[in-house]
Amino acid sequence: MLFDVAAILTSVTLGPVAEAFGVHEVDTYAVVHTLSIPDAPPLPFIGPEPAAGDPTDQVQGTGQLQQLALLPARSIKGWVQANPEVIAQLLASPPPAHDVTVWWGALDFNSKLSLRNATPELVGNLDGIPYSVRDLANRTVLDTTMKALEHTIATETGRTVIENAKQQLHMLDAIDEALGAESADDRTLLSLDVTGQGRAAIVVGDLRTADYVSYLVPGMFFTIENQMGDWVDAAARLHDEEASWLALLGPGAGTGASDAPTVATVAWIGYHTPNLTNVGGIENAYEGRDALASAIEGLQSLRSGDEPYVSVIAHSYGSTAALMALTDYDFQVDALALVGSPGSPAKSVAELHVRDGNVFVGEAAWDPIPNSSYFGSDPGAQSYGAKPMAVSGGTDPLTKLQLGASLGHNEYFAPGSESMRNFALIAIGQGQYVTH
Repeated sequence: MLFDVAAILTSVTLGPVAEAFGVHEVDTYAVVHTLSIPDAPPLPFIGPEPAAGDPTDQVQGTGQLQQLALLPARSIKGWVQANPEVIAQLLASPPPAHDVTVWWGALDFNSKLSLRNATPELVGNLDGIPYSVRDLANRTVLDTTMKALEHTIATETGRTVIENAKQQLHMLDAIDEALGAESADDRTLLSLDVTGQGRAAIVVGDLRTADYVSYLVPGMFFTIENQMGDWVDAAARLHDEEASWLALLGPGAGTGASDAPTVATVAWIGYHTPNLTNVGGIENAYEGRDALASAIEGLQSLRSGDEPYVSVIAHSYGSTAALMALTDYDFQVDALALVGSPGSPAKSVAELHVRDGNVFVGEAAWDPIPNSSYFGSDPGAQSYGAKPMAVSGGTDPLTKLQLGASLGHNEYFAPGSESMRNFALIAIGQGQYVTH
């Protein structure tokens, strides 16, 4: 089973291989996932409560937004305070991104401001709302929650409450640091869930104007607390590599319409990635499927008429979620790169909503996850129809620079690697230069 393979992989090959993402031995993960005191009550996290609801109830969600639109701006705060279950349901079962864009565009300025102040956790996480508005709302939630946790740590006397607050604060610190107050590039807090394991997405670049947009989707063992910073670093490296290739190949590279094409990369941890206790199940992949689809549909809704070149770069269990999104939803992307993939129900590239069959698959030496077909067909099989992507290192045929090799399950995003070079070319529509 994949569960057994993952355990062996983590204990044998992830030690030196996964340093780039802070993934260590199995024993380390056992500590990470058992930090709560035995028989302790649920963690008293401060912030929006995790919502539970029917993920297919989008029609009702659109109706709830329409009800909000009918309220005068002065009444929104009171209504939100009196109806927390509606906000929770909207977060659990968000309406389609197109409906959100239309709804938000119809609101007057005062209503938008009232909503952002009354329920920033909702405004910050509805795909289809402009990114600058979401960034401000999410940063507000991040800042206020961190301050509340610091107050709890300073004033509470219960040991369990204090330790839980410290654990959550450490998780949020990882997001705050990844945003990089002194970073040279633009960074946007695209989404944020401050509860439990946490979820977040940070953009490097400007999603509002970028000609090329790439979503990086992680797999098992990725948590906000331990890998958010490293995942954003990987997105920043990819951003810079894409920009370098655009400069080298000229402004006419790919399909970017401007004279100076720009890029944006999304370090997306928008679903609860599985750990050793549930990596053999498909439930987390369904969550990832829906959340990723909503994020991309939100981009396409906001950029309607000026859509960028969109690529998805997915690793491990995240590739299963991405493949499911690209078969179960109607939107299309321009390119897809899969590495370390355990497969999905799709049997061939023809079933994927990827334009021109731009699907690439990379498999590193000593990575036991590819070819397992644990969740369905193997995208690396010849019959699948994907294009092979080299990850074993060598000399770049264009620049003559030496490229690093990827080994095991977690070195695909290492700096200077052949896989990162190929990711960048795929993401700017230059798949013909990908090494095989």
